[in-house]
Amino acid sequence: MEKAFLTVENLSKRYTDDGLPVFDQVSFGIDKGEFVCIIGHSGCGKTTILNVLAGLEAPSGGVVIMDQREVRGPSLDRGVVFQSHALMPWFSVLGNVVFAVRSRWPDWPRAKAEEHARRFIEMVGLKGAEHKKPSELSGGMKQRVGIARAFSIEPKMLLMDEPFGALDALTRGVVQDELLKICSATRQTVFMITHDVDEAILLADKIFLMSNGPRARIAEVVVNTMPKTRTRESMHHDPQFYRIRNHLVDFLVHRSRRIQEAGAEDVVTRVVMPGLEQGAPDALADFPQAAA
Repeated sequence: MEKAFLTVENLSKRYTDDGLPVFDQVSFGIDKGEFVCIIGHSGCGKTTILNVLAGLEAPSGGVVIMDQREVRGPSLDRGVVFQSHALMPWFSVLGNVVFAVRSRWPDWPRAKAEEHARRFIEMVGLKGAEHKKPSELSGGMKQRVGIARAFSIEPKMLLMDEPFGALDALTRGVVQDELLKICSATRQTVFMITHDVDEAILLADKIFLMSNGPRARIAEVVVNTMPKTRTRESMHHDPQFYRIRNHLVDFLVHRSRRIQEAGAEDVVTRVVMPGLEQGAPDALADFPQAAA
């Protein structure tokens, strides 16, 4: 069986030697070009997992393998988009993206770096705003600059920590659409944290559901059975949308709490494919550790 592009094996994290781990025995795989969203209640360790994948934080146990190499620290092979845009205020839009490009290709002449940066600025719909400073941009525009910057270094994997959480609903939808277009054009591998169930259904090929901490685990991997051509405007008319949405909400409201009460050490990861036919039961497969 072919190995996943990203493999996470028995990952755990504790902040004190005698404390309970925030999460424990977390295992999963992500294929190249796959878009994965992870959902769970605050405190289950989602951001810590993302930081470990980015190489910004060391795990207490376990290993992360990306493209057959162990992740041991930060790398330009992994682009990160945070909830706050983290732009350099003294640089223009173009300057912020060029800074990232030249960190990736330091030998490129300025003209080549600018040409490369402009391509990604145009991709996120900011053509004409290249010379504006972050203080002149709306929140949605700032976040699009952050996305352009992350894509401009052509990472093997993109890591996103609730990148649209601070945006209003209309702006959020516009930026989601831009992200979908770019991911479709580039076949980018993405791992994204979100608290928005509808956002996960729109963007993700698979949705990881984490049990509550401490000792959180990935309890379910939900395969998105909706067509890849789904859009924000059309997906609510598909009966599959409500089956998937109800399954996710039920996990967050009921099942995650029951799993915590039962003891996280008893968690068995399940792959769930909500039934394609009206009234059909979920298709389930149980695995002792990983489900990808």
